[in-house]
Amino acid sequence: MATVGIIDYGMGNLHSIAKALRYVASDEQIEVSFDPDALARMDRLVLPGVGAIGHCMDELQRLELDDMLRSVLGKTPLMGVCLGIEALMAHSEESGGVDCLGAFPGDTVKFAETEIMPDGSRRKIPHMGWNQVRQERPHPLWKSIAPDSWFYFVHSYYVVPDDPRHIAGTTDYGVRFTSVVLRENVFAVQFHPEKSQSAGLQLLANFLEWNGAA
Repeated sequence: MATVGIIDYGMGNLHSIAKALRYVASDEQIEVSFDPDALARMDRLVLPGVGAIGHCMDELQRLELDDMLRSVLGKTPLMGVCLGIEALMAHSEESGGVDCLGAFPGDTVKFAETEIMPDGSRRKIPHMGWNQVRQERPHPLWKSIAPDSWFYFVHSYYVVPDDPRHIAGTTDYGVRFTSVVLRENVFAVQFHPEKSQSAGLQLLANFLEWNGAA
């Protein structure tokens, strides 16, 4: 039986993503854990999270989960969700600057609050609610998901990868920003698939079938 580890570092609604994964699972065992040794043995990993990146990195380091995550890069299929995508970048400008896991060279930056939207209104921060994701390159996790499908977002920061080859999806919110990144065995999303109805459930189902190859 394949095992899927949801990384528990005290931030994020782990119950929701675990419930969604169990809903789409066939015979996979879904486990929530903060044990780095147990997680390193899992067949797939999910790095979720909401909140501040500084607290996120502090907790990952305290629990020795940062080293575990770096050790599985290039090996275990890994999905980052919401704060998880930001933790996988090299650096975030939040909280005066935070060094992150470095799976993706690049930064996480905040939406400019002065941006004017197409309807003339000022952009609201955080970006909260449904928005479309443009699939920028083919990938197994896009299987059976229509182009420009809608997903649910809640975030004030967004990632800016240094390498455009790492951009798998983009979204418009006054500016076109990267909402999905990929590299080898890592696929990370800014939105919440567990809150994104059929498209989100399909994405999670695809992840459970993914062998980590692009």
